[in-house]
Amino acid sequence: MLIRTEQLSKAYRTGAVELLAVNEVSVEIDQGEYVALMGPSGSGKSTLMHLFGCLDTPSSGRYLFDSRDTSTLNDEELAHLRNREIGFVFQSFNLLARLTAQANVQLPMVYARVSPPDRRARARAMLELVGLKDRMNHRPNELSGGEMQRVAIARALANRPRLLLADEPTGNLDSRTGQDIMRLFDDLAGQGNTIILVTHDQNVADHARRVIRMIDGSVVS
Repeated sequence: MLIRTEQLSKAYRTGAVELLAVNEVSVEIDQGEYVALMGPSGSGKSTLMHLFGCLDTPSSGRYLFDSRDTSTLNDEELAHLRNREIGFVFQSFNLLARLTAQANVQLPMVYARVSPPDRRARARAMLELVGLKDRMNHRPNELSGGEMQRVAIARALANRPRLLLADEPTGNLDSRTGQDIMRLFDDLAGQGNTIILVTHDQNVADHARRVIRMIDGSVVS
């Protein structure tokens, strides 16, 4: 069991109004699973992904990552968990414009204190894995949207994380490029990577082996 939540909730307060974004969610996700979190806008799926990625803290309930209760971890331990155990892929790519593809992929390894020769070698290997062997020295403005997302995926895999989180990974791409990216996720899942996709698109969710559907902060199926 890689992920387990027990009545996990997240509330946000605006003035006197409290919004319950995630409402007592209890789920289990095994190592190697390929899961889609699906629901309409405002259903709480992105908030739940942020809780999975330790980018946010729950208001109540428990989140266990590999049997570790994340509420017991200090800031340094949470940063280590995010950097070493979890890879993130975002809709907007979040690449640094002034860096080449290879340098962007190396960034998480800098924080993980991987040696420069190992960083360069692993970045080349990750970019080759996502089909960008010939684009390593290009900057983001020299790449297509699909290529930028492939760089982002290579960066997410750089520290060999146990969990890959992707928030609407095809949201900024045309349908054909989006299909290419989803085939890449299928390949990664086939290699045993644990993947959780957040999407409102049924075509994207159909790639996953299990779908968790959310409405109004709650899991409904």
